[in-house]
Amino acid sequence: MEGEKVTTMIQARITIPDKRTAFSGTTTAPLFAWPWEHYGNYKYLFYVALLAKYLYPTTTTEEGTEGSSWCLHILLLFLLRGLLYQLWSSYDYMFFLNRTRRISEEGIDFKQIDAEWNWDNFLILHAIVAVLAYWSFPSLTNLPLWDGRGIFCCLALHIGVSEPVYYWLHRLLHSPNLFTDYHWLHHSSKVSHPFTAGHATFLEHLVLCIVIGVPILGTVFIGYGSISILYSYVLLFDMLRCLGHSNVEVIPHHLFENIPLLRYLVYTPTYHNIHHMDMRTNFCLFMPVYDILGKTINTRYWDLHKDISSRKKTSAPGFVFLGHVVDIMAALHTPFVFRSFNSIPFSKKFFLFPFWPPTFLVMLAMWAKSKTFLVSFYNLRGRLHQTWVVPRFGFQYFLPFAADGINKQIEEAILRADRLGVKVISLAALNKNESLNGGGTLFINKHPDLKVRVVHGNTLTAAVILNEIPRDVDEVFLTGSTSKLGRAIALYLARRRVRVLVLIHMQMLTQSTERFLKIQKEAPEELQKFLVQVTKYQAAKQCKTWIIGKWTTPREQSWAPSGTHFHQYVVPPVIPFRRDCTFGKLAAMRLPEDVEGLGSCEYTMERGVVHACHAGGVVHFLEGWKHHEVGAIDVDQIDVVWKAALRHGLKPMQNFIVDKSCNWGISQ
Repeated sequence: MEGEKVTTMIQARITIPDKRTAFSGTTTAPLFAWPWEHYGNYKYLFYVALLAKYLYPTTTTEEGTEGSSWCLHILLLFLLRGLLYQLWSSYDYMFFLNRTRRISEEGIDFKQIDAEWNWDNFLILHAIVAVLAYWSFPSLTNLPLWDGRGIFCCLALHIGVSEPVYYWLHRLLHSPNLFTDYHWLHHSSKVSHPFTAGHATFLEHLVLCIVIGVPILGTVFIGYGSISILYSYVLLFDMLRCLGHSNVEVIPHHLFENIPLLRYLVYTPTYHNIHHMDMRTNFCLFMPVYDILGKTINTRYWDLHKDISSRKKTSAPGFVFLGHVVDIMAALHTPFVFRSFNSIPFSKKFFLFPFWPPTFLVMLAMWAKSKTFLVSFYNLRGRLHQTWVVPRFGFQYFLPFAADGINKQIEEAILRADRLGVKVISLAALNKNESLNGGGTLFINKHPDLKVRVVHGNTLTAAVILNEIPRDVDEVFLTGSTSKLGRAIALYLARRRVRVLVLIHMQMLTQSTERFLKIQKEAPEELQKFLVQVTKYQAAKQCKTWIIGKWTTPREQSWAPSGTHFHQYVVPPVIPFRRDCTFGKLAAMRLPEDVEGLGSCEYTMERGVVHACHAGGVVHFLEGWKHHEVGAIDVDQIDVVWKAALRHGLKPMQNFIVDKSCNWGISQ
């Protein structure tokens, strides 16, 4: 019976309603908003002032030197605290390490990430308070480096003052009026995360300044203060705040079984997560003993903590998208590196360059010893969708000696998905390269009894590209026509009686001509005339619709007439050198509106948008199709897959890039 209660508790936590709508309130209460709320990144200029004060003290007297030293401590604490929260955030997103000990199996979506974007506001507030404290209490500048007596004094003040004050203030914030005016904001975060600790109103963090300040200033006034106590207490306070707001249970239950007293002295992530579910319980700062004394402890906590901390398995996904790393810079576009950066489309940023050398070393380590790992997930219509990443970078796919190792990684991922009961696994970009594994046929032929369906998703990719081409177009120029996508696009357009100028490179004239003739013969005899072989880019100088499946140089682009639109399915995308033309992005579709827990952008795609091969796998899964989609594209299925995608709520993207110099408009 007790086990059923625990199971019920877990299920209740997992299916918790969206508190951002359930817990809404006013935003106009006094001291609700932060004073620098609309300053953007200019709010960090305060730290520039502190740095200037340290580097260029206004006086050379002992007082001026001590003041600049205090500024240095404030700056160092800001950096250390920010780093602590960032490292804990990174660990929270390392699903490949902690997925079995996650308290809530929901994902953090874009709305929560945006709401918590300025989570570090309280660090600026604390720095300002520290400066005011220096001006108000000059004795702070004379602190020794170490005083052992301060440990006991600071601990006594925390236990005797900070803990009970916070407990009763927290209970007060849950009163109807104060909750509606202030505390609802903190509880609007659906899934707890270390950054959630900073997601609260200005007034609440002012109160928190008192809670954290009493032990520090009290120890100083008693005469036992030191620099070591200052750093240790603040960083330990932050560490425990991160611990409580983490969505991963990191404290093993056997620790409490071996030291029973400890369960009353320190809380756990499970403990505080229960408070976010059942707001009548678990109000303490860090020490559950105060909830026991106040009779507000949740009695199910011990059982739930034991279950989560000892859990060995978690929910298996229904669908897996198997990706790979594009390049070293793109490797930093993952949720466990920078959550906020990962929530926007990837682009190269200046702040990324210092991370290039360590990322390069990580790439070498991954090459030497690493397996496919889970990087992100979302839920769609009650089923879990995950993205796994093959630990290989784009350039490695073009190294002949690396092919066997990459195929082994992909094969192991497919077999693992099969063991887990995954229904569909979709191969991304280079993972389905024709020269690497025949578009996935290698694995199907080697393992004919697979239950998981292997999908390359190129059928929907072709459908997206073809449906971007206006119906009144009667001629296109196609490169890369002998690839899977190029072949399907050429045959489909011929059926639409569109004249297709198929480029055959002179360097491979004999081999490519044979492949072209083979493709041409696949078309009905009366339609073969619409497939025309050309050997030079100049042949398309009158054609305004180019479909690019091969990298195109500036000189080659120069042959396109003004006003040409370049559709493309080449990875990486071509650089848009022509200022008088438009360039499409890679084929993509927007996921259905009922997707849940999505907070990660897929490479350069917009929020909620995935590559067409990813979307193709989703459609395959939603339709429940039992066949593999590998090898050559079945042209007859292009319209079938396209209609199925629209029926399930996936939406095509108007993804044209329009240069400002163009006078005619295409929707973006």
